[in-house]
Amino acid sequence: MGDPRARAARRRNVMSASQVLDAKLEEEGRLLFAQECTFVAGAVSFDTLPKQGLPEVAFAGRSNVGKSSLVNALTGRRTLARVSNTPGRTREINFFRLDGRLMLVDLPGFGYARVSRGDTERWGELVHAYLRGRPNLRRAMLLIDARRGVMKPDREAMETFDKAAVSYQLVLTKCDKLKPAERAETFARVAEEARGHAAAHPETIATSAITGEGIARLRAALVGLARPPRP
Repeated sequence: MGDPRARAARRRNVMSASQVLDAKLEEEGRLLFAQECTFVAGAVSFDTLPKQGLPEVAFAGRSNVGKSSLVNALTGRRTLARVSNTPGRTREINFFRLDGRLMLVDLPGFGYARVSRGDTERWGELVHAYLRGRPNLRRAMLLIDARRGVMKPDREAMETFDKAAVSYQLVLTKCDKLKPAERAETFARVAEEARGHAAAHPETIATSAITGEGIARLRAALVGLARPPRP
């Protein structure tokens, strides 16, 4: 069976190496997201999408889930992405170029009942066309309101990503609104649901745009998708 002390030492070494790697990725993420981030375009149709080039990461989620707030928190800017208290306000696909290495893509929110059926269908068709026709899309970040958990519109979005063979990762938002026990329970349920989808990334990340919780971890996850820095 081996020496228990030796096994314990090996476990500590593995944990130490993992912690060093996490710290390295978090620092790389901090440096990347501290760079210039500029608005590129707002596309209202497939024909108006900007030319492909940089790797892209798309942010998707129900209306008012906090997509724009999260993008602003990631980049350390308060007004990069427009934040509105009116659900369904984002009516186009917005593109932001980060340091010439990564494109951040803010998708229209889904699942808001007061938006007209015509608008809902039009936005849905645009998003589906984007997902199908964007080979440089590296990953979609599907934002889940921690207060609500995974709801029917979220499951439909997950099925859409699965069918389009788009890699996606679940990100809990507004975690500051929950008590620790509630957060732990919600996190466990969401992570378990992700495990049932082939295209879902195995790691779920809990965040808060207000407190900054999880922002460093999310940056670390995204830095690996960016184009390498120029020598």
